[in-house]
Formats: sequence, C-alpha cells, structure tokens
Amino acid sequence: MTHDSVVPALAAHGKLAVTEDELREWGWRFGRVSRAPLIVTIAGDLGAGKTTLVQSICRGYGVTEDVTSPTFALVHRYASPRSAVFHLDLYRLRDIEELTNLGWDEIVAEEALILIEWPERAGNRIPKEHVPISLQHLSDDPSRRVLYAGGHVG
Repeated sequence: MTHDSVVPALAAHGKLAVTEDELREWGWRFGRVSRAPLIVTIAGDLGAGKTTLVQSICRGYGVTEDVTSPTFALVHRYASPRSAVFHLDLYRLRDIEELTNLGWDEIVAEEALILIEWPERAGNRIPKEHVPISLQHLSDDPSRRVLYAGGHVG
C-alpha cells in the first residue's frame, strides 16, 4: 500500500489551513483509513498541534485509552483492535544513538501504526516509506494551523 492511499484526498500533496476542531476531525478520518504497517512523521513547532493530531489519529484508529505525549518516556504503546500503535516523541532525544536504546529498529519493523513527533531528531533513521505530515502556525490567524500532508517521502 502506498502512502497516497492513506492520505485523505482533502490534503494529499498539498496544504490546508485548519482550526483545532478541523485538525481533530482530519486526524480522526486519517486514523480511520490508515492500515498497518504505517509510519507517520509529524513535524512542527512547539504548540503547533502535533500531539492533538496524534490523539485524533489514534481515536480514528480505534485506540480507546487516553493518549498522552510521551515527552519523557519518548515512546508510548497503545492497543487497538487493528494493531498496536506506537507514539514516539523525539523532542528530548539527546543523540541519534539513543534510538537504539529505545528499540527503534524493532519498533519501525512492527506491523503497527507508528506515529513519530519531531522526526527530524531521528535523522536518516526514518524509514523511506512513511507519510510525512507537517503543522505550522499561521502568522495572520492564530486560531488556525497549516497542515501539509503527503508530498515527498524519503
């Protein structure tokens, strides 16, 4: 399955300015159509809505427990009827070599939905086959974010 088949047509290879409620709805729909194995990278500044988006994707994917940011643990694992879900927040990663201690190679090889915040901290260890998502603040409208989904992978 290519990443194009899971990126909702609304934002494939493009951008969309969304409110927080629209971001939650988009994430829920993205989670509904996602199929494991799938790696999704979510980049953006602090406060751009990355964790909000992860929570919505997880809900759409069938996760029923509370989804929280794994800022200090770096990795959370959730159960879904469809597959395991791994949520990685690499913001506090001090060195790319720490990924080995997290079980990175085993995680990215899982038949799971893998959601990675701050993917740039993983450098070239992000698998080529992934769906990139980026959230950015909209300078002239603080109530909206610009959502980029799809586009170049790898």
